[in-house]
Amino acid sequence: METKRWAGPVLAVALVAVAVGWGAVSRSDGGSGGGDAVDSAVRNQAPDRSRFTTPDPAAPGPGASGSGSADPGAPPRAPQDVLYLGDSLAMEAQDILGSRLERSARVGSYSSEPVAGVTVCDYLQGRPGRSLVPPEDKAAALVKKREPGVIVLQFWGNTWGYTPCMEGVEWGTPAYYERYAADLRALTGQITDAAREADVPRPRIVWVQQPPDALHPDRIEQVNALYDQQAAASGDLLADGGRELRDDDGKWTQYLPCNDYEQRTAGYCTGPGGTARLHRDDDPLHFCLAPTPEGGRPCPAKSPGLERYTRAIEDEVDAYLRG
Repeated sequence: METKRWAGPVLAVALVAVAVGWGAVSRSDGGSGGGDAVDSAVRNQAPDRSRFTTPDPAAPGPGASGSGSADPGAPPRAPQDVLYLGDSLAMEAQDILGSRLERSARVGSYSSEPVAGVTVCDYLQGRPGRSLVPPEDKAAALVKKREPGVIVLQFWGNTWGYTPCMEGVEWGTPAYYERYAADLRALTGQITDAAREADVPRPRIVWVQQPPDALHPDRIEQVNALYDQQAAASGDLLADGGRELRDDDGKWTQYLPCNDYEQRTAGYCTGPGGTARLHRDDDPLHFCLAPTPEGGRPCPAKSPGLERYTRAIEDEVDAYLRG
């Protein structure tokens, strides 16, 4: 399994909560965080080239619910390579997802190029201004170079001081959603054009719908709706990354009852009353339960949130490859 990372400048979006004091965060707060706390978070999220692969043989989760669900009468597809691109959530999850996918005979190879703090426009070619993703790691360039059959795209919807390609676009405004939708169309178009130019089959895109946003729940619902619209428009797929990460009302939560796998596996039911802890107290967005060291890395700790998140992606990829 090939996994490659770029050790460039990055952003820890979720640590907005550190800047405002997580204990005092209000779901109606309109601030985006900043100052020294965010500067420190950026430094601590820079990726290195360390590797962590979980030994988790997690039991299958619920059946995939996206458009990639298998047709029982269709023949399975030939093994295909999978490429995973995204932001800091993808960075912490990349090796766990890889360990899941490489066990499948339907996956040829797996590689990943996440960069914390990025958003959709960072993977676009030809966008004026500075980007956190180097030219050789743009989505179109990787399609030509690696010829994946499936490309998994995961973005939280960043638009912060350290996401330069979104400069001047304020989160949650009509301009934000219009720009985000336009970038989804543009990235889909560049992936399609790159495959045509390389004379290879166009990879099937899996857009990962995001778990609830603790600080601004309405924002993530609208971003997820844009993924739904784009997948429908281009015949692509959706993986509901938040399907096992919501409370009974569909909202953000730090703890959930342990599932069967977590109950029978040591180190997963560490929350109050033997529940599954999804987030650290100081980070309401990321799922890795280990503090991020200087330089960053894929998550080295048993983290129920990452197991649940990556299982949703695995199920959708597997359903597509089954036929």
